[in-house]
Amino acid sequence: MSAKYLLAIDNGTQSVRAILFDVHGNIVAKSQVHLEAYFSAQPGWAEHDADGYWQAVCTACQRLWAQSSAGPAHVAAVSVTTQRGTVVNLDAHGQPLRPAITWLDQRRTEHYPPVNPLWLAAFKVAGVADTIRFFRGEAELNWIKHMQPEIWDKTAHFLLLSGYLNYKLTDLFRDSSGSQVGYIPFDYKGLRWAPKWDWKWQALAVREEMLPELVAPGSLLGNITASAAAQTGILEGTPVIAAAADKACEVIGAGCEAPHIGCLSYGTTATINTTSRKYVEVTPFIPPYPAAIPGAYSTEVQIFRGYWMVNWFKEQFGLNERLAAEQLGVSPESLFDELVNSVPPGAMGLMLQPYWTPGIKIPGPEAKGAMIGFGDVHNRAHMYRAILEGLAYALREGKERIEKRSGVPVTSLRISGGGSQSDAAMQLTADIFGLPTSRPHVYETSGLGAAINAAVGVGCYSDFHSAIVAMTRTGRTFEPIPHHHQMYEALYKQVYCKMYSRLQPLYKSIQEITGYPKMHE
Repeated sequence: MSAKYLLAIDNGTQSVRAILFDVHGNIVAKSQVHLEAYFSAQPGWAEHDADGYWQAVCTACQRLWAQSSAGPAHVAAVSVTTQRGTVVNLDAHGQPLRPAITWLDQRRTEHYPPVNPLWLAAFKVAGVADTIRFFRGEAELNWIKHMQPEIWDKTAHFLLLSGYLNYKLTDLFRDSSGSQVGYIPFDYKGLRWAPKWDWKWQALAVREEMLPELVAPGSLLGNITASAAAQTGILEGTPVIAAAADKACEVIGAGCEAPHIGCLSYGTTATINTTSRKYVEVTPFIPPYPAAIPGAYSTEVQIFRGYWMVNWFKEQFGLNERLAAEQLGVSPESLFDELVNSVPPGAMGLMLQPYWTPGIKIPGPEAKGAMIGFGDVHNRAHMYRAILEGLAYALREGKERIEKRSGVPVTSLRISGGGSQSDAAMQLTADIFGLPTSRPHVYETSGLGAAINAAVGVGCYSDFHSAIVAMTRTGRTFEPIPHHHQMYEALYKQVYCKMYSRLQPLYKSIQEITGYPKMHE
């Protein structure tokens, strides 16, 4: 083999990417297939053809070989990273029984298996009865069991999207423990399926034999089969190495191995993560997720549909920039940066709270988004800047919760996701946090994280630390501007941090009057 390359397959919400990395973390070649985000038979539902995901993987790989001088013979290993919480039902022959229910889906059920009264009493004493009820009602498998019993009766294998794609590649029902994020009976502290006595087996209508065998990130899942080779062009026998979910891979792909480095993801769901060897519940009774490093945890705070609002703004109010960018042959992001920079930091008092989707605890199920401080001086530029600032305020609040629970101060930031391509977003994030904020050397950090797992799995590096040091580095770093930080500090502490408590009673009244968001019994 003249060169060792790592193939990362990254199945996100909006596209599937097949990316070749070298052992130094550089992108050698990339192919992208855009997805129809989802289809919906009912308001709030979000489904996607399961086989459509696999066909997109096959197309992305075949395009990669067609456009790259590096062929499949140069690939040392393959790793898969996917969106989290998307589930697939397979029959005994490994065929999908229904469309995949994606993580964006909002359906829920009030019909779920009974839990031992002793467990219920313990939950009530601990003050988490509502959280457990939310978990049971949100579980897709409970909905399928109740609403589509004929489908559930035929279900032999219940997999996350990562498990489905790994099965299609290897013909084995194995998945990474680092990918298990969803309403499933997973032991987040032990990083394995929950023990037999755990309440989750009572709360969820699933049997252990329906779930895949779990292996740790960086371990061998199997090898490319003849069938998968014919469809993808990857050589038969190529090792498939366990990676982790996309956010976990983003964290190590951005070089955030130590707990004092915060990883912000400005993606469809905006997050702040740190990597910890210690099990820390940032929100009590809400577990940290598995990291892409074996035995480690990703302490995460989410802003659901975080950068969705940015895309919403661009669709609703950004036609001029999008058309001008096409005519000038420049990226739309550069023109939107000009829009942000046309108004001062603080958006002249326009403040936004980005609670577009109700949460479990912070925010609560009644929460809504809010924008306050409107005056006759404000225009769409102020609104756009306020959206970016509101997301950064919310993630800063998440950082402070992580620091309080973990006892480890965050001293620098790395930013991934679509928003990392905006210099204006990078600078205002540095200003709001008051911390140096760096852009990783590649945009495809989730793919790079998967490649790091592959590199360790086939022995390119002896351990994850060595691989992360060798394969990640920072690009441009944005330092906080002192007088901007001073203004943001005052707005954050005196206004933003008080918004939710002041508006929460109004959110509850809206919920009671309109019935939206639906109140759970």
